[in-house]
Parts: sequence; C-alpha cells; structure tokens
Amino acid sequence: NWGRDCSEPATADLRNIVEGDPSPDGKGRLSIVRGIEVGHIFQLGTKYSEAMNATVLDENGKSSIMTMGCYGIGISRIVAAAIEQNHDDNGIIWPASLAPFDVAIAPINMQKSEDVAKAAIELHDQLAAAGLEVLLYDEKARLGNMLADLDLIGIPHRIVIGDRGLKDGQVEYKKRDANESQDMALDEIFEFLVNACKG
Repeated sequence: NWGRDCSEPATADLRNIVEGDPSPDGKGRLSIVRGIEVGHIFQLGTKYSEAMNATVLDENGKSSIMTMGCYGIGISRIVAAAIEQNHDDNGIIWPASLAPFDVAIAPINMQKSEDVAKAAIELHDQLAAAGLEVLLYDEKARLGNMLADLDLIGIPHRIVIGDRGLKDGQVEYKKRDANESQDMALDEIFEFLVNACKG
C-alpha cells in the first residue's frame, strides 16, 4: 500500500494543458476561452473573528470562535458580460431573462392621434395585466429617434403603432435580434407577445 508499505512517489505537472487535450472525464476535448469573474468566495478562517471576539454557540451550547467567509456577486460585471456577449452596432440585445422590459411600444404621433394613443395605452395595459413588463415610449419624438433609442436599450420585442397601420388593423412587430420587422394584426398581437415572452 502506497504511503504505508512504501513511500508515495512525488507527483508533478509535467506540462500545461493546451487547446484540444482530452478532457479529464475522457468525453471530449478541452477548449481555452476567456472568462470574467462574476462572483467570489474567500475563506477568512478565524483571523478576524478572533480579533473581534465574534463567537457563536455550538450544538452543545458552548461559545466558540466563528469561522468567517467573504462572499460577493459582481452585479455590474454580470451586466457588462451580458452586454459584451449580446449586442450589435445599434445597441444592446438583452437576453429575455435580463431585459429591463419584455416589450416596448412605440406610438407614432401619440400626442396628435387619439386612435394611436388609445391603441397604445390599451395594448400596454393588457400586456401589463398579463404580467409582462412593458415600456410605453410616450415622449414626443420622431419615429427614427424612438426606434434608435429602443434598439440602444435592447428590449426584446418592439411594437410600432401608427395611424396608417391602424386603418388596416395592423401594427409593426420587430424582435430586437431580427433584421426585419413584420406587419401583424392588432387583434392578434397581444396573444402573440404573451406567448413569445412567456413561452
């Protein structure tokens, strides 16, 4: 038996791993990629608890010095890493799990058109009642500026509502990571968005 009947041999790393080496479990190949620390744990032991005389009662009711640890999650690093992996030239493309909103509604000339305002507010309220986070872009702005802002923010689903489309019962839908938008029936968009966001 090693360690009892004879001394254990010395072990050493003979070389560093390289890309393509077999994985330790033998089921694949190793790849080397860059990473980012998004959380950490440090075992502090009793160094600080002894200095502060920080104690706890053990299972026998006896006071003993506690063992301390330090735990951290880098929220800003998680956000930075997500954006670094999910963006294009126009801005952020949030993964649904991190997006600040599920849907953005961009009403064209909402301040001048009662029909657009009514349709936008009704859709907003229906989606919100269904449990979705919805941004209603109700600032007075040109359509191009609204769309650029919404691309920059990166909300996964965008609806444009205008008088011209409403005359035909249509709205414009675009998924943030898609190249093209598409016209959809106003009376179908609610169910479509709920399924897209919750499905």
